[in-house]
Amino acid sequence: MSDALLSTLAEALAELVTTVETSDDEVLDPDTAVKWLENTGHTLSRLGAADRRALDGLFREAALRQPPGPWREDLLKVSEGFGLTEDTHAAGCDAALEGARRFAATVRAADPATPVPTCPGWTLADLTRHLGTVHGWAEHVVRTGATARVLARDVPLEAPADPAAYADWLAARAERFAATARGADPDAPVWSPGADPHVRHYPRHVLFETLVHLADAEIAVAGTAGPLDPGTAADAVDHFLGNAPYIPWIAEPLAHLDRDGAVLRLAARDTGAVWTLTLGGGGFTWSRESRESQAGPGSPGGPGSGGARPTAGVAADTGELLLLLHRRYAADDPRFTHTGDRDLLDDWLAATAL
Repeated sequence: MSDALLSTLAEALAELVTTVETSDDEVLDPDTAVKWLENTGHTLSRLGAADRRALDGLFREAALRQPPGPWREDLLKVSEGFGLTEDTHAAGCDAALEGARRFAATVRAADPATPVPTCPGWTLADLTRHLGTVHGWAEHVVRTGATARVLARDVPLEAPADPAAYADWLAARAERFAATARGADPDAPVWSPGADPHVRHYPRHVLFETLVHLADAEIAVAGTAGPLDPGTAADAVDHFLGNAPYIPWIAEPLAHLDRDGAVLRLAARDTGAVWTLTLGGGGFTWSRESRESQAGPGSPGGPGSGGARPTAGVAADTGELLLLLHRRYAADDPRFTHTGDRDLLDDWLAATAL
């Protein structure tokens, strides 16, 4: 794609966004405007750091070609409105570190032999050692710029002999990972176990694994998991769905579900986000939209179906949906509301068990 075409497309998008944001209620329904802007923002949020910087530059260039005045000032706010000027990579590193610190604080005073109900056969010591291994393994991959698969067992992790020391060891591993990842180019190519073979994959991967295992620890220690930030949980659901086709022990069972054409809907009560999963072709495709942007109750597809009638649906808060996908909550838990063919959800959960 030529530079001229990219510049023109960016200018057109910036002007469209600004027009939507500044339209009177009589010209454009406010709910429609919000839905369009949220969906556009979600699409742009998937860009890597280099592309975000490039798009920010194109938006600014488009704005500065306009004469001084309110219109130019509104155009200059487009990047900020979509978070393109934020350092999402550094923020991800910080979030992964904060999650690990919370985990360490949760298990530090607990008996390392405490069973973890959501990880049958594991104790808190096993869980803590595993999470420390995740942080240490990811740090090694990023630091060495590995271009081929690295197994955790091949990484020297120097775990302490005393399980009571695991929490501090994990915290130190998390500090090292965050520092290494923060200092690396997020767009640098590196092997990854998922869809994105770049350094930027790892802070998100480590953050989301840390949050799921934090829930494991909280359930083991206190009997219940603490709330998850809805935006972070939604990003974690995206991450899980986007990487599932690249994980052999998930992709293989999904390829043999024999449910081609079946549609599974995940609806978040707290944010209105809806994930639509369509099975077929030896796998599945998925999309995320706001609930209001889906087909209405009187349409053929029904709400949240992306135009196709859902075969099955499940609704809960975003963090609860994330923990359901990771099988930390059972589908029969009363926090979930089910519609349609419940067997489809059960088949999906069985096939995608990690």
